[in-house]
Amino acid sequence: MLKKYSKSQLSLRNGQDRDEIWVAYKGHIYDVTHSRLWRNGKHYEHWAGQDLTDELKDAPHTDKVFEKFVVVGELTP
Repeated sequence: MLKKYSKSQLSLRNGQDRDEIWVAYKGHIYDVTHSRLWRNGKHYEHWAGQDLTDELKDAPHTDKVFEKFVVVGELTP
C-alpha cells in the first residue's frame, strides 16, 4: 500500500525546500529527483511539487513518460 500525501506535503518536494523532487499525475506521486529534465524542480514551464494532471495535455509527450519514474505515494484529494 502506498503512503498518502496531501497537496501541501507534495509542494515541499519542489526541488527547493527539500532534496526530493516529486510530481503528481492522476493521483500518483512520482519521484523525479534524478531526472536531468527536472533539475532544480523545473521542467520547461512546469514546476515540481505540483499535480501535473491538467497540464499534461499541453506537453509534447504522452503519460507514458511517467513509467520510468518510481511511484512514491498517492495524492489525497
